[in-house]
Amino acid sequence: MIVTVTPNPSVDRTLFVDALTRGAVTRAKRTLSEPSGKGVNVSLALQAHRCPTTAVLPLGGATGTDLSRMLTGTGLSFREVPIHGTTRSNVSLAEPDGTVTKINEHGPALSRDEVRALREATLAAGRGARWLAACGSLPEGLDERFYIELLGEARRLGLRVAVDTSGIALRWAIEAGPDVVKPNREELAEAIGRKLTTLGDVLAAAGQLRERGARSVLASLGPDGAVLVDDNGAVHGEAPVEQAVSAVGAGDALLAGFLAAGGAGREALAEGLRWAAASVQHAGTLLTATGGDSPVVLHDEVDVHRRLAD
Repeated sequence: MIVTVTPNPSVDRTLFVDALTRGAVTRAKRTLSEPSGKGVNVSLALQAHRCPTTAVLPLGGATGTDLSRMLTGTGLSFREVPIHGTTRSNVSLAEPDGTVTKINEHGPALSRDEVRALREATLAAGRGARWLAACGSLPEGLDERFYIELLGEARRLGLRVAVDTSGIALRWAIEAGPDVVKPNREELAEAIGRKLTTLGDVLAAAGQLRERGARSVLASLGPDGAVLVDDNGAVHGEAPVEQAVSAVGAGDALLAGFLAAGGAGREALAEGLRWAAASVQHAGTLLTATGGDSPVVLHDEVDVHRRLAD
């Protein structure tokens, strides 16, 4: 069982357009509304691949009601923590080449009682599980130490912990020694305060996160694949696809596949890449296929001079 917690979930509406021109009237060819938030996406990917999972998330207002209805419709196991605020909704503008422009709301403020209820619900769901994946941004009311405190309590339950967040929350969480952190390229660059232009830059940045406390770093690099850095060294992997439909949720699928395959080592990286490749060939995060049969190439000798795609 893999439990996810998403402190700031959302309903994501994706509008598919031929091209996005700033300041112009653009008509969508079609639209898609889905349940979302990083941890929700991880659980949805796990469910699509028939891996046991439970998602924990705060829900409130009309959008929260919609999100609860959507999750119920997917058949996903989830624990709802009621809140007084309104769950956020986000908008994504997807172009034919796979480029996605996202506009995210900040999200509701949680009271102290709601924060405590979220933590308690997460730990209750985690009893007997293998992994806890703490994912996404922290809404107002949760300070940056929320993941630190949650990680400590999860460890006492015997859970391994993966963290996928950004900014100050990521910097704090790293110090608590999570088993895995999964930044994307931009989040990794922000964490170390330096632009990353080559695979060598990524390896150096991942090494810094490990020095600060992370046991392993799984960095998603978009079209350049992903890098895993742990006690055994570094592995770079790629799973090319002919045509990417949407990159939304691909990093979450990467983490889901990695955890489902054990959360450590080359084979877990390869499985995560297969799931990510399957994800980018779908519109949105609700996968309709259980397979991920894209060929994966793993490089033990990482080309540190290789430049990353712009």
